[in-house]
Parts: sequence; C-alpha cells; structure tokens
Amino acid sequence: MATKKQPPPSGVARNNNKKTESLETYRSDATNQALTTNQGVKIADNQNTLRAGDRGPSLLEDFIMREKITHFDHERIPERIVHARGSAAHGVFKVYESQAELTKAGFLQDPSKETPVYVRFSTVQGSRGSADTVRDVRGFAVKFYTDEGNFDLVGNNMPVFFIQDAIKFPDFVHAVKPEPHNEMPQGASAHDTFWDFVSLVPESAHMVLWTMSDRAIPKSLRTMEGFGIHTFRFINAQGKGRFVKFHWRPTIGSASLLWDEAQKLAGKDSDYHRRDLWEAIDNGDYPEWELGVQIVEEEDEHKFDFDLLDPTKIIPEELVPLKMIGKLTLNRNPDNFFAETEQVAFCPGHIVPGIDFTNDPLLQGRLFSYTDTQISRLGGPNFHEIPINRPIAPLHNGQRDAMHRQTIDKGQASYEPNSIDGGWPKETDPAAAGGGFESYTERVEGSKIRVRSPSFADHYSQATLFWNSMTEPEKEHIVGAYSFELSKVERKNIRERQLGILANIDETLAARVADNLGLPVPKKNAGAEELGKSSVTDSPALSIVAKAKPSVKTRKVAILAAKGADAASIKAVKDALAAEGAHAKVISPTLGSPAQGVEADATILGMPSIMFDGVIVAGGKESAKALAQSGDARHFVLEAFKHLKAIGAIGDGEDVLAAAHLPSSEEGVSVGGDAAKVIKSFIEAMSKHRVWSRAQKAESVPA
Repeated sequence: MATKKQPPPSGVARNNNKKTESLETYRSDATNQALTTNQGVKIADNQNTLRAGDRGPSLLEDFIMREKITHFDHERIPERIVHARGSAAHGVFKVYESQAELTKAGFLQDPSKETPVYVRFSTVQGSRGSADTVRDVRGFAVKFYTDEGNFDLVGNNMPVFFIQDAIKFPDFVHAVKPEPHNEMPQGASAHDTFWDFVSLVPESAHMVLWTMSDRAIPKSLRTMEGFGIHTFRFINAQGKGRFVKFHWRPTIGSASLLWDEAQKLAGKDSDYHRRDLWEAIDNGDYPEWELGVQIVEEEDEHKFDFDLLDPTKIIPEELVPLKMIGKLTLNRNPDNFFAETEQVAFCPGHIVPGIDFTNDPLLQGRLFSYTDTQISRLGGPNFHEIPINRPIAPLHNGQRDAMHRQTIDKGQASYEPNSIDGGWPKETDPAAAGGGFESYTERVEGSKIRVRSPSFADHYSQATLFWNSMTEPEKEHIVGAYSFELSKVERKNIRERQLGILANIDETLAARVADNLGLPVPKKNAGAEELGKSSVTDSPALSIVAKAKPSVKTRKVAILAAKGADAASIKAVKDALAAEGAHAKVISPTLGSPAQGVEADATILGMPSIMFDGVIVAGGKESAKALAQSGDARHFVLEAFKHLKAIGAIGDGEDVLAAAHLPSSEEGVSVGGDAAKVIKSFIEAMSKHRVWSRAQKAESVPA
C-alpha cells in the first residue's frame, strides 16, 4: 500500500530553504511535455529505429537512436571506492543558542536560522549493489550549506577508526574489500585478508571490537549515532582555539538488529535501511539527531591518558561531558537518486571560518584523498558546480575551464591581484564581520621523520573499556560476532593471531571465542598493560542497551489476520499504536480483506516478521484457526519470539501462539480477551525494543 505524505510535525518547517530554491533551476518535470532529444528536437517516433525498408538494415543517420544509445552507454560513473552503497535526504539544522564563545562559524550563531543540509548514510565495504544490513561500519556524512560556504562533517556511526595514519588507509581498504582472486565476499569482513591485516596491526583492536558489536548492524539509519571521528578545532572571533569532537545522537534513541535478523533481511529486503529512511520521511516521521560537542581547552590537551590526535581513541564522556548544541531534521527525500545522492561530493577539507583541523595524521591524509577521488569519479575539478554540491554562498575566483564547466565567467582577469577588472575578486579581511577563512596559528617545529608518536602506542586499554561497558546481551553478541567471522577464516594461524589480540583486551572474551573455534586459549601479552591504562573503567554511554530510551514512536507492528478476523480488534490495535506514534500493517496469508472494512497491507511471505518491531495476532475464531494451521503464520510468531520482540494475541488469537508452542506466560507475550489490556501490555513490552530476559530460551526456537 502506498504511503501517504503527512504535514510536518509541529515546530518543523518544510525544507523551503535557500538550497531548495537554488536547486529549482535544475529540476525538470516532464508532465504534459512532448518527448525531445537532448537538443530540444521533438520526437515523433521513439519506438522504431530508422531503417532501409521495413526489414532492412538500421541507418547510421538515425541521430535520435544514436544519441539515445550513446547516452545510455555512458550513464554510469565510477562508484565510490568505499561507501559506494548509500542513501540520503535533505533537511535543516538549527542551533539551540549562539555558540559565539566557542566558534565564530556563522551557522552556529542564530537559533532562529535554518541551515540547509544534505545527509548521506552508507556502508563501507560493499559495492553499490550490496545489501543494507551487512556487518559493517556506516558512513554518516553531513553537508551544511552555510552562508559562508559548505561545511562537510564526514564521519561514521563509530567514533574511532581502524588505523592511526592515512598512509595505511589503502592497505586497510585493500584488506577488507572482496579478495582479489575471486571477488568474494561481498559486503562482509569475514574473510582471510581482513583478519590477516587487523591481527598484524594492533592499533585496529579498538575499532574491530566496535565492528563486532551491535553498532555494526543498526536497526535503521534513523536509530544510528554519528561521529566526526577526528579531533577538530573551534576558533572564536577573538582567535581563541579549543579542541572539539562532534557527535550525532538520534532523538528516538539507538537500536540494533540481531545478527540472525540482519542476515535474513539481507536476503528478504536488501534495501531495508534505504526503504525505512524513505518511508519515514514520506510518512512525516522526520528523523532527528542532536548535535553534541565535547570541548577541550588547549591547555588541557595533554592531561588525558591517551592522545587527542589519535583517531583510534574516544574521549570518555565521564571525562568530558557532551554538550548538545543543535538539532538536525531530515524532512525531504531526493528527487533523483543519481543527480543528488550519487553525485554528492563530501570532503573533510570543506570547512568554514570558525572551524579548523588538528594534526591528526589520519585526518591530514583524508583532506587530500577525498578531493582527489571526486576529480576522478565526477569527471574533473568542477564537481563543485554539480547542483547538489553547489554552495548557496556565491562563488568568485580565478578558477576557470576544465570539463563540465557551467559558470559563464565575465571579465578578462582570471587571476588575483589584477588591475584590469578593478582588482576583483579580492581577499576578505578575516577580522571583518563575515571575514574570510584564516588558518589557526599554531607553532609547529621538528625534524622530518617517519615515526609514530609514543603517545599513540596504547592499543588495548580503550578496547577493554568498551568491552567492560557492554551489557551481558551485548557481550554475547560480540562473542558471537568474533566466532562467526573467524570461523570463516581459512588459515588457522590468522585465527590464532587474532585470539592473541583478544587476550590483550579481555581474557574472558578471548577464552569464549577460542572455545567456539576449538582453539587453545591464548595468554595475555606481558607487555600489553605497560602500553597504557584507561582512567575510566566503564562508560554507560558506549552501550546501546544501557542508554536505550523506552518508546514505540515510529516503530512498526504486524497485525496477523486471516479471513474471519475481528475488525474491532484490528481497529483497536491501529488506533492505540497511532496514538503512540507507531505504525501497524495488517499481514495476512493472502491479499484481500481478512475482516469487514479491513484490507491486508501485505502477505506473510511478502513482509516477514523481521521487518517489524512486534507482532499482534488479531481476534476472530475463523482467522485464528486458519493461522494456526499455516506453517508460515506459526513461523512468523516463532521468529518474532526468537528475535526477542513483543508479541500479543487478542481473544482467539492466542490459539495461534499455542499452535506454535509459544507459552503465553513468557515475558513480553500479552494475551487475553480484553483487547485494551492486551494492547497496553504489548506497547509497554515493545517500548523496551527487545525482551532481553528471553534470550536464552529463544536459542532453542527453530525459526
């Protein structure tokens, strides 16, 4: 059933901002328009090639066919080397209050002003055609179209990275990509070359642990955190600099899939995340994130037990609390995937006055790599002129020509300074209001050497912090992830070497994974502890489960119903869920009308339980009998139980649970003849996202 676009919620303006207006010039609507060639010539016959006779050869003079085929032959551009598979949306950002004390960046000053944004989410390893729900890092890139130029905050859904120095980035990507001899596996890290590399590079230990956690299989893009990864600088109008880390926190809270769900979704709906984001915006459930910053004064740079410039480290929130400074709202889907999402070009080097870089060696390399890649991928240095990349700030400089130039520059002087065109354009005094960008003054001196700072040597203490911060269910998932991934590694010596890395993180973790792999338990490296220790032993902010927000807002519920279902119970479920901001779909063995005045939204096979957050079986004796006899319906509720989801059954619907051998006394299972009570209990259980107490029993469920 097609979704219905809703008006924006109270307090959220439609995206009628400057960027939207700037794109109008380039938008095209062919409604009621005659078909033409690219040169504007109207076409009378687009069904047949020009031939010499009705069965004769095609003629080379057919310019319509030649233009059409030529364009088709060149439609594809090179996909991104990493982050190839992505989806995106337009939106707005508003700061809560002026941040003038911290930064002079214009878009962080006026709480009444909306800054247009374009946000792209992506997986890292796979190609454009890979699945959404693979175990992988997710890109979280935000392009702010500010009045001072574009600012790109290019990050991931994890706050750290695999390597410390950009010179190792090609090696890491080559290792994690499908293996070169057979181009397998696609969109996965469970293979020899990845684990060979990370087991030889201990600095990767922290990030690999994050990737084996639930963070790598988010429930949706809307429930995913984002991080700027690197330490940047804020500079205020007085020239004072401070270190800053950027965080994005979803307002509906974070949630993840279970590994079994993720694998099944990859086959059932490889576009699961992309579809969820699109439908949420189309429904008016606009995804929101708060922007948080961690601020460190320059004089405190060296007071921590880690190096601020090390991209494999976090700043624990117990040491530097997060300050929420604004909100991002995505409120419009793209009009054309290729023109916008595929051609958008992000670069960490796109910054504005008031924001600057640090000497993070990974960040320094990214500043070069992104621009270099865009030149190749988008056909030349004028990629900034593609509509989705164009700033709303005016462009005036001496850069000319090259492929795909769109601006028609007037005047004779393409250099500065000049006297021919009155000296324009000229540099802007950085001290003036709205002044130009000025790099932060920092004293740097030293010999030219290829070394790693000793302050970067601690590779394990923060990985241990992350492990200690997990709840028991999350630890179980991490053990399962390492066990699954390493079981796919063919070379025993690589598996053993990685177990040695795990022993340096936590000996219990290493022992449990070793037992699953049938390998001896390695001993902790005697020198590992000497590299460094974390002053914070555990941090609840690192756990998705520990900081979960009880809510059913925007969650999806399946109402199982067959012919003869009770229409009143279906309506009661829909009304109650809608009042809580959740959505319900009627799922039936076949399409049609399972109850009077009720149409099925999808079939049991077309939308399995893995696509929902909870399941309620509708009342009605005839419906319950049909569902109880259906293997697919029984599997539907069994699978929901296995995945720790809330389950409800109204009246006779309880017979379906009995047929599936699901005890009604289990936590998170709500049954009874009083629909209102069942629904209330069901909503309360679903608000916790998972019924974690059921985890051990769920392992025995054959679904």
